[in-house]
Amino acid sequence: MRSDDFLTQEVLGHGGYLCARAVDGRDLRGAGAHAIPSLAARLRLRNEFDPADTAPGGTIAFLGRCAATTGEIEDGEVLQAQLVIHVSSGRAEVVDESLGEISRRLSAAGPVRTLRGSARSRNYTGAAMQRWAYDRAVVQQPGAVAPNAFLLPLSKTGEWWGKGWMERHTYFLPTYDARGAMTSEGHALAAAAGIECLLRRTYRAATEPAPEGEYDFLTYFECSDGDVPVFLRVREALRDVARNPEWRFVREGPTWHGRRAPSWDALFSGCA
Repeated sequence: MRSDDFLTQEVLGHGGYLCARAVDGRDLRGAGAHAIPSLAARLRLRNEFDPADTAPGGTIAFLGRCAATTGEIEDGEVLQAQLVIHVSSGRAEVVDESLGEISRRLSAAGPVRTLRGSARSRNYTGAAMQRWAYDRAVVQQPGAVAPNAFLLPLSKTGEWWGKGWMERHTYFLPTYDARGAMTSEGHALAAAAGIECLLRRTYRAATEPAPEGEYDFLTYFECSDGDVPVFLRVREALRDVARNPEWRFVREGPTWHGRRAPSWDALFSGCA
C-alpha cells in the first residue's frame, strides 16, 4: 500500500527557528534591543527558559551559540549562526509575524535564515509505543536545569518518500530473522537511551518531501550538562545503519549546539 491517504495531516501547532549572525563588526545585540522583548510582550509569548503549563500567545526561546558541526547538507547560515531564536504558537500568524519582524530587525546586522514547520499528530504510534516512549518522555525543564539546546535539521531521500507508508513504518521497529534473533534495532530502540532525559521537538514541512532548499524535519533536543553524552550516543546510534537502517535515507544538515538564555540581553553573555 503506497498511498499516504490514510496518514493523518492534523496540525497541532506551528513553529520556527531563526538563525542569525553579525558580519563586518555590526551589532547583532543592538539590532534586536527593545524591539524583540517588546514584540514578545505584545504577542504574549512566554519565554521557554521558565516552562509553564499555559502560554497564551505561544513561546519564544533565545539560544546562544556553543558549537556547530557540518552535515551532508551544506547550510552555512545554520552552521555559522551566532544565535537561534525559536517561536511557537497554535496560530500560524503569530509565528509569521514574530519571525518576520525579528528577521527584519536582525538582518541589519547580517545574514538571517528562517526555518519553518508544524507539529503534527503521530502516524506510527500505537498504544504500546505511546506508553513505552512518549508517556515516559521528559517534559521541558527550566533553562538552568537543562541548558543545552541542539538543532538538527534533516531531510529524507527521494527513495524514502517513494516507499509506501506501511514499509516506512517497519524502519521504526526492530527486525528479526526466522529464528527470532534481532537483526536491527530500528529507530525506537536505537534512540531508547534518550527517552527519559532528552526533550525532543520535531516540526515537519508543509509538504512531504519539502520544497528544494527546505528541510523535511526540524529536530531539536534539550538536556542537562550531564546528559550531553547521552545525546551524543543516541545521535551516533541513530546514524549506525546496521542498528538503524532508516538512516540510509537520511541527509542531515548542520548540528548546532547552543545554550538557553533567560532573556535577549542574557543571550550575549553565554558560551559563544
